[in-house]
Amino acid sequence: MPVTAGEALARYLHAQAGTFLRSLRLHSESGADTASVAEAARALRQASRRISGTLHTFRPLLDPAWADGLRGELAWLSATLAQEHACTSRLARLLDALSRLSGASPLPPARGELRGLTAGSPAAEPADPGTAGGPVEPGAPGSADALAGSGRRAADGGPGSSAGPRSPADGVEARRATGALTVGAARAGALLERQLTLARTRAHSAALQALGSSRFHAVADAVAVLASELPLGAVAAAPAAETLSLPAETAERRLLEAVAALPLGRAAHPYNAEALVNGLATASAGEAQDAPWHQVRLLLRLHRYAQEVLYPDADPVLRHAGLVLDRHRDAAEAATAAAVAARTPRIAPATAYALGVLHADQRHEVEAARFAFQQVWHRTAVAAP
Repeated sequence: MPVTAGEALARYLHAQAGTFLRSLRLHSESGADTASVAEAARALRQASRRISGTLHTFRPLLDPAWADGLRGELAWLSATLAQEHACTSRLARLLDALSRLSGASPLPPARGELRGLTAGSPAAEPADPGTAGGPVEPGAPGSADALAGSGRRAADGGPGSSAGPRSPADGVEARRATGALTVGAARAGALLERQLTLARTRAHSAALQALGSSRFHAVADAVAVLASELPLGAVAAAPAAETLSLPAETAERRLLEAVAALPLGRAAHPYNAEALVNGLATASAGEAQDAPWHQVRLLLRLHRYAQEVLYPDADPVLRHAGLVLDRHRDAAEAATAAAVAARTPRIAPATAYALGVLHADQRHEVEAARFAFQQVWHRTAVAAP
């Protein structure tokens, strides 16, 4: 007897609800083990996002009032738990960038999730079973670190710089030997650490308050019920292949329309400085520039979750594209944090200058991620039947 749409959907949601409940138990049992707490919170966020996204995509098959209510509560929980992690990772990203830009640490190799997203050697191994193309050598033309580090090389007198070669005593090698930050960079790092640590503390308090609230306990009770039963509509009794494919196709069409609206033609050219447009404008202008890319990231996530329901044993859909858009989001938010810090009243000119360089560096990371996304998306479209 063929599996019905309700059975297939219930199987997926039951599994995600079980993951949610196990993560919640691990979170409560972790105590002072910060690593276990962070891992449990991450699993809670992932399960919440998957349940919420699935309820959104397959809403026509469910009780609409129940699906909308639980989806909204899970979105609130996921956003609340994500803030502390976001502040922690953003601070680490910015401090690492300051150290790198000051010459206190060597340039990092190409990130693993960005390798293979640009044209590579024909003899190279594929970066991922689901995508074409091989890894790119660090520093090669078109590689992720070459794209993101163009401004750094020019500033350090490397290839592409108009300043000409510089001796080790005067250049970046001498600064790396000392391992010390410049005064402006050190003060900028201290300012960022104060601001983001305060934000992280507030986010941690908000997460603890949320996890102890009656609102969260109501969400946990609803997910516990979801682990065993799912309120379905009448259409859920139809065959799974026919009924589930329509909402999944709708999610895919929305993704394709959002990607078509992106300026992928400009993103195909490295060093086009599109990410620096409106870099010194108001916050609303920056958000308008990044918002379409963030929307594509969310729609890609919904598409992936829908494909997990339809094909539970298949490889992750567009895994590399999702990783690149995550990097894009992280770099854009880090650039915003640097800009906010630069607006702090009465800071020294050297500190403001360091924050401005840091902001430009993160916007170049944004541009590199857009270039990489254009590459992997183009290959995916070519490989699609």
